Amino acid sequence: MKKLVCIMAIICVFVGRAQTKTDSITFDPQSQMNAAQRILSGNYASAVTVGAYGEMLYNQPEGDNGELDVQRLVLLFGYKFSESTQFFTEIEFEHVEEVFVEQAFVNYNVADNVYLRGGLMLVPMGIINEFHEPTTFNGTERPAVDGVIVPTTWRELGIGVNGRFNDLNLGYQFYVFNGFKSTFADGEGGISGYLKGSNGLRGGRQKGIKSTVDSPTFSTKFDYYGIPGLRLGLAGYFGDTQAEDDIEDMDGANIGVAMVGLDARYAYERFTARGQFIYASLSDTEAYNNATGRDLGSALQGWYVEAGYNLLPQDKKQKLFAFTRYEKYDTHASTAGDLERNDAYNRTDITTGLSYHIAPGVVVKGDYQFRDNALEGADVKNRLNFGIGVWF
Repeated sequence: MKKLVCIMAIICVFVGRAQTKTDSITFDPQSQMNAAQRILSGNYASAVTVGAYGEMLYNQPEGDNGELDVQRLVLLFGYKFSESTQFFTEIEFEHVEEVFVEQAFVNYNVADNVYLRGGLMLVPMGIINEFHEPTTFNGTERPAVDGVIVPTTWRELGIGVNGRFNDLNLGYQFYVFNGFKSTFADGEGGISGYLKGSNGLRGGRQKGIKSTVDSPTFSTKFDYYGIPGLRLGLAGYFGDTQAEDDIEDMDGANIGVAMVGLDARYAYERFTARGQFIYASLSDTEAYNNATGRDLGSALQGWYVEAGYNLLPQDKKQKLFAFTRYEKYDTHASTAGDLERNDAYNRTDITTGLSYHIAPGVVVKGDYQFRDNALEGADVKNRLNFGIGVWF
């Protein structure tokens, strides 16, 4: 509670002097920026910049009690030391009780369209991991592919370079990060695992919390802007998981990760569309499962396509998008050794609903999700969702 009071006091001091601009919220994928990009690119009167985003959700599974939740409130702070050196951080409150530092990095402009960056940063994979502010996507909940296959919000400590080749209409990012944490000592001379079949790599995110490092991982992404209204992305992530010193040499302590992703966003007048495909190959999972008793698959795969249409006239400031998203994701796309594929991990979601942007930076959402998996006789409950999202 004391931390929250302190942070709110800081906001009260600076909010009148250093608000971020809301006119950078755009539905054009070529000019769309996330929270960090908006603050780093702004020309503000004060060196200190303050912002926030958050969402409050209602989920109603069919036949069960509903749940109301302040899903997250994220406070944004930027500081401009000079024309070339800036700092950005996000402090996230989840479910009104958990506090995380989601990003914290220094950005240094070394040349035209060349920036060095170091600290706690987002891994550039897919769309939502970098663009997860609630006004930037349709649907009350983020796509499931971006929670189960890409473990959003996926951030780690690292260093790298980013920028843009203007002549080629190409943006680039190259980073070296610490990796996922795969195992820990079980206290009985063996090891237990953080990674499992139902949600793949998600449990291994270290999030900058006393992160273990024994080998670097490499991450890269290219974004192409050469066709009006279209933005294409190609991403890769490669390396090994990490384990503590006393167990890192044990058989099954680490696995290898090779993940690639393709994504596309398009907008034309009142029509929008997006989609992505993510595939991850995991090596040494047989030894890992034998050592930990887990059921981690040797391949993860997920994709979705989505289309939306603004029902209001193009010249109106308010926008009302009707949308439908179809997604498939399987954390047992392949398994190694004697591990049998679990069809319950081969899932399909169809989400359809409305996103009503009542002002730049404020959205009211409602949707219905038809949910299923490939397991015979599975009873996966459909779900009705409503939410309010803000970003400034």
